[in-house]
Amino acid sequence: MFSVIFPGQGSQFVGMGKEFYNNFSYVKEYFKLADELLKKNLSKIILDGPKDELDKTENTQPAIFLVSYSIFNVIKKESQFNINKASFFAGHSLGEYSALCCAEAINFDQTINLLKRRGKAMQNAVPRGEGGMIAVLGVEIDQINKILDDNINNFSCYIANDNSNGQVVISGKIESLDSFSIELKKKNIKFVKLPVSAPFHCPLMKNATIEMTNLINDTKFTIPEINIISNVTATPENSTTEIKKLLIEQIEKPVRWRESIINMIDNNVNKFVEIGPGKVLSGLIKRINRNVKTNQVNNLLDIENITND
Repeated sequence: MFSVIFPGQGSQFVGMGKEFYNNFSYVKEYFKLADELLKKNLSKIILDGPKDELDKTENTQPAIFLVSYSIFNVIKKESQFNINKASFFAGHSLGEYSALCCAEAINFDQTINLLKRRGKAMQNAVPRGEGGMIAVLGVEIDQINKILDDNINNFSCYIANDNSNGQVVISGKIESLDSFSIELKKKNIKFVKLPVSAPFHCPLMKNATIEMTNLINDTKFTIPEINIISNVTATPENSTTEIKKLLIEQIEKPVRWRESIINMIDNNVNKFVEIGPGKVLSGLIKRINRNVKTNQVNNLLDIENITND
């Protein structure tokens, strides 16, 4: 049994999806439609850069979705691999929107517009330079929770992503992250500051939640054709009412990726197919369970390999 997974922010790179764009006219049409809906030349930013434009959250989110959606449809149209036999679809943060669209719970136009607004709202929720994120490496989430609990009066930091065994991402305001970093250094715990300009998936995103609530509630969802794993609950959630509620909560709640993968494996999934730019999620899965198989689909050769698997 297999699951399909879709990447989130951080997987983007200039030129992603170019091979599919150059080889399939319908992929060019997806790119053209995205440009029209967004009223900007997102295609050029994706294919040619500059990188700093692609890395702006309001561009990154629809861009990664567009490439993931394009690759997904090339697999459906051009290969013998029956992607609709997947047990689950799941996506990391914005990747959950890719999963929902590919499972036909929302259409392409809705997804692009929601991600455009979501990216902008999340970017603007905290003034640029006032918040950030840190990846803590080599320790388990319980140890990080203890540090946060022991220092609750000294700084305010939040778990944003429980990505894998030994990789947890923390969000907060810069001064709190600096204090948290001092505690990590005292304990000889490794960490890396992430190149983001906002503290995603924590209560500091409240303004983004306010902005997105009506937009999500006013969007028509249908029951997805494949079971969707929610970032918020780490379990399948297929009720349209519940999906909307959880997409709203997702903006401030941590991404429970490690638990999501474990729950899928516990439900007899032994292979994950990562569709979209990069191979970040496959790397995380290998840290969670080395016995499961992963396939990344980034180029035409990857599609041949998955077809013959």
